Amino acid sequence: MPYVKVKGFQIFKDRHGRMRCYHRATRTPVDLQKSPLGSAEFFSDCARIAALAEKGQHPKPGTLGLLIARYRKHPAFTDLKPRTRADYDRCFTYLEPIADTPLVKITSPLVVKIRDKAAEKHGRRFGNYVRTVLALLFAWGRERGFVKVNPAEGIKGLRAPKDAPKANRPWDDDERDAVLIALPAHMKLPIAMMMYCGLDPQDALKLPRTAIVDGYLDTHRGKTGEGTRLPLPKPLVEVIDAAPVHSAITLCANSYGRPWTVSGFRASWRPIRQGLEQEAKVRPGLTLKGLRHTVATILAEMGYDERTIADVLGQRTTEMARHYSRQANKTKKLDGVVTNFDAELNKRSTRVVKPD
Repeated sequence: MPYVKVKGFQIFKDRHGRMRCYHRATRTPVDLQKSPLGSAEFFSDCARIAALAEKGQHPKPGTLGLLIARYRKHPAFTDLKPRTRADYDRCFTYLEPIADTPLVKITSPLVVKIRDKAAEKHGRRFGNYVRTVLALLFAWGRERGFVKVNPAEGIKGLRAPKDAPKANRPWDDDERDAVLIALPAHMKLPIAMMMYCGLDPQDALKLPRTAIVDGYLDTHRGKTGEGTRLPLPKPLVEVIDAAPVHSAITLCANSYGRPWTVSGFRASWRPIRQGLEQEAKVRPGLTLKGLRHTVATILAEMGYDERTIADVLGQRTTEMARHYSRQANKTKKLDGVVTNFDAELNKRSTRVVKPD
């Protein structure tokens, strides 16, 4: 492997032994499979990324790049949660090649084209997210006089194919049992936090030791900042009591006794899930985020209203609670509703039934 050093870029070997290369300032990666380290294509990619970064530092007046730069400095952006800012930044990084586009030339058809191209390259969800971020960006700019209209307003997201599997589907009862049996000891507690409290994977992994006090879980959802205080379900208490002892500042720790990273946990979870799929103990489509949907689904099937579900999940509004519980089987509740409805119809009936 030739020794290569490029100013402004970080070149290193990851924990799997693969070489990586990132632009230090923007964290833009260089695809070393398409542009091998030290090749002409590699240096060309580095030069292109560096030029785009330099252009982003000095955006031209009246362009998309300048609007993004000003938005990034405003509290509307800086006050967002770190995870949300990171998601927005992914979209802004994707838009860097068109940063010099004059704002007056960005029309609704162009936004649609940008959305579709992003979806083609990175998937439907990312394409829709780019559209959402553009709508927020132009709404901010219109309020401050940078643009007269919001070209992304009213543009719908791309719909998933009718036969496409639902993202983050709820886990079935047998799947939850199979996963808990297969997990190594140091992975049971994070999964149990997601499974029984509906925590996001990121929030479960970052929980401090002080989050559990007197049999309650005190936490704040990272994305919304909403606080929740939940009594610990009995199955979770059993997992906590059996968890390996460690000295990490977080409640959950990896096999080395250190705090988990999200990427590290997903890398450890992936082979376990794949092995269970091969053994037909779980069905395809199992995701960690799906455990949040599972909690909402079970609560909905028990008859709890959307506001209660939202409070358990740490949601400010009920819209996401409705989204998370959309697959709930409400048959039991509807059986009672129809029975009562039928009785009410009989009361209201004006038909006279004559005796035989």
